[in-house]
Amino acid sequence: MSGFFSKHLVASLALLTMDCAQAVTEPTPDMPAAVSSLPGWSTAYSFEQLGRPADNLLLGIRNSDQIEFSLRRDRIASDARLQLEYTPSPSLLPQTSHLRVYLNDVLMSVVPIEKDQLGRKVTQSVALDPRLVSDFNRVRLEFVGHYTDTCEDPANSTLWLNVGRSSQIQVQEQPLTLKNDLAYFPMPFFDIRGQGKPVVNLVFADAPTLGEQRAAGILASYFGSQAGWRGAQFPVLFDQLPPADGQNRAPSAIVFATNDHRPSFLADMDTYPAVDAPVVQMIDNPQDPYSKVLLVLGRNDDDLAVAARALALGGDLFRGSRVTVNQVRQLKPRVPYDAPNWVRTDRAVRFAELIKYPEQLQANGLQPRPITVDVNLPPDLFVWRSQGIALQTRFRYTPPSVNDESRLAVSLNNQFITSLALQGKAGSRLEELRLAVLSSESADLNEKLLVPGLKIGDRNTLRFDFNFASTFGSAQRDRCQTSLPVNNQAVIDEESTIDLTGYHHYIAMPDLRVFARSGFPYSRMADLSETLVMVPARSLPVQLSTLFETIAAISARTGLPAFGLRLSDNWDDAKADVDLLVFGAMAPGVGNGADANLVLDQTRDWLLKPASEHNGKSPRAGQLSDERDQGTNRVEVSAQAPIAAIVGLQSPHHEQRSIVALLASDEADYQLLRDTLGDSGKMDAVAGSVTLIRSSGVGSSWVGQQYFVGRLPWWLLLWYQLSEHPVLLAGLAFTSVLLTAFLLWRALRWAARRRLAGQE
Repeated sequence: MSGFFSKHLVASLALLTMDCAQAVTEPTPDMPAAVSSLPGWSTAYSFEQLGRPADNLLLGIRNSDQIEFSLRRDRIASDARLQLEYTPSPSLLPQTSHLRVYLNDVLMSVVPIEKDQLGRKVTQSVALDPRLVSDFNRVRLEFVGHYTDTCEDPANSTLWLNVGRSSQIQVQEQPLTLKNDLAYFPMPFFDIRGQGKPVVNLVFADAPTLGEQRAAGILASYFGSQAGWRGAQFPVLFDQLPPADGQNRAPSAIVFATNDHRPSFLADMDTYPAVDAPVVQMIDNPQDPYSKVLLVLGRNDDDLAVAARALALGGDLFRGSRVTVNQVRQLKPRVPYDAPNWVRTDRAVRFAELIKYPEQLQANGLQPRPITVDVNLPPDLFVWRSQGIALQTRFRYTPPSVNDESRLAVSLNNQFITSLALQGKAGSRLEELRLAVLSSESADLNEKLLVPGLKIGDRNTLRFDFNFASTFGSAQRDRCQTSLPVNNQAVIDEESTIDLTGYHHYIAMPDLRVFARSGFPYSRMADLSETLVMVPARSLPVQLSTLFETIAAISARTGLPAFGLRLSDNWDDAKADVDLLVFGAMAPGVGNGADANLVLDQTRDWLLKPASEHNGKSPRAGQLSDERDQGTNRVEVSAQAPIAAIVGLQSPHHEQRSIVALLASDEADYQLLRDTLGDSGKMDAVAGSVTLIRSSGVGSSWVGQQYFVGRLPWWLLLWYQLSEHPVLLAGLAFTSVLLTAFLLWRALRWAARRRLAGQE
């Protein structure tokens, strides 16, 4: 099979280094025609996909907007266009009103506004210079509008141009051939500059072992933590590389192999000799000179896990086409709730730790854009009867010339909290502010802002809107004068802090919503060191893809690869003090018309059946401690349509541990489950204790009895439990008053008798 990786493709290639990170091979005239013909990709991203969920209105006083897009470093743009969709105000003067288009601060085109376009939706194609397209790009639109020849007011309501969110940036991309150098990893498998969802092909020999699956899961979690909001897909193949498409383009792939368990195309021990340590090697894809194959090799399964962890941890140290991993050590164990993407709960956190890019906390202009900060909290944060989370905010701004109506508005998750007057003398100083909870009044500038606890969830967006009032004198009827608007500056200081110390962790379970949105309870330990994944004894490719995509989704929520991942197909291991993530088949008899009660019952029975009935692996675990309210109706049918389910329940072995089972039977069922896991809209519908997934949609139900995970002080737990029984609480209060009155009466009688006895 050595010819499978033939070397004739690199016989006449010359290397060119670009941007200190790209090694490009240019074809020479004597190259084969198949090699010199460059493959290409046509990509188009709408403004909505690039972070503009709504149309943008350009005004006379806020006349510019900027759209960012990126390009993978292993590709080059051969053509680029801006497909604009906009509607100009019907009151504009044609010809003198126009739209300027910039790419990376270079003027690309001036789009005039014609008379027949006024008040109508217009589609305009603007050519962009592909030579200016780099890995990170900005397209800036500047609206120049006029409604009269003289005495214009820039704030006049007739000056507007609506830019549609369906406008597109279209790029024709061509590949750059990378050297076989691991210094570029994770390219070409993933580039953070890419806009789309990465697809990483994973290749095994037939019937991969648990160790191989674990190594692939660790590496998949790394890609998931890097991809973040994009998500990731992991097609799995046995004993073959992914095939080329009709244009002879073959995707890159990662191969996991040990000395004794290899895919057939690595069977030639002369070309690919046995290794004596964990090894990572980058080679050319024999089907495509612009594609790569990453070999993760080891003597055994443990070596594969070491190599995968080294790729996730020490990729910056890798150099050359082949690296031998000497050692990977964990210097400090992880602790609960230390996920990089979550706000820490053991100390105050500075805004500098929460920002994603430089200048995120700055804004400028006559009407500056909103300043936003993402605050992601652990989903089990206990904020019952909380007076709020302390937020110490410092800000600077251009001082108004007079004390006018300029204000700072603060909102959380698009819900208004309060506003502050921007004082003329105070604007140039570093300040602190305090806003009362749910108050809209200006407050003392020397205290703290309290964010309402009821609005704190696992994902939050804190927004600051600086609104500067301005007065123009250029539109007076009898007297015309020009004035130059002030370019206002506003900054939220990076030393502002949010403080979650003192809050407890306590949550009612099962709750599949927190699993879907935060990966909880597994993400409690960001490295999944307290998670055990139960898999079938012999997994199919589609099952492995579902496993890897689920693990990657959890790591995307935490921002940390699953270095502590453990897998097992032996149900004796399920008795350990861990949270269980179970992948298995739907229970027999569950069809397209199954209800939540039936699914929960049969899933519970499936998890607790004897070993002889559970692939020879599952011992009888005993009965669960919680008895469920069965309800009065049940439906059992047989159907052929695809169906999958996600079920949450309490562990039968440890009351503080949970089980989430992802259930599907055949390939169509698993594909339905994968489509749901990769769709943020469908995942928002996952909640309760049972979620049924059908082709028609996702339905969730609350069935079964709740249990609680976490710890509270005894006095707080007592009050929390009594708060759900107001009649009992009133009875206890009444009894306490009677008992106190009785004891007081007895004490007074005793004191009176003593006093009388002393007088005798």
